[in-house]
Amino acid sequence: MIDFNPNVNSLLPNTRPSLPPTEGPGGAKTDFSQAVKALDKYVSQVDDLQQTSDASIQDLLTGKNNDITAVVSSVAKADVSFKVLVGVRNKLIEAYKQTMSMPL
Repeated sequence: MIDFNPNVNSLLPNTRPSLPPTEGPGGAKTDFSQAVKALDKYVSQVDDLQQTSDASIQDLLTGKNNDITAVVSSVAKADVSFKVLVGVRNKLIEAYKQTMSMPL
């Protein structure tokens, strides 16, 4: 029997964002740079999950690992994290387009 865990965040390590505190207009540059650093961190985490997934597939194909559930789990984690990253990217692009189309 397969156990389904609806709490996906508990399965992914360090996926909870620690957003920087928002400040007034004086701290806007530091907030933006912290947000860019956080985004870079999350992109690297998604890349790490993709590489782990690829390595587990290679291990399964070469016979080093016979646990197919671990392979499926790592592939699913990588797939979900990539889909979330693409969704965030799409939201950012849409927000940029709306901002650029605003009249002055």
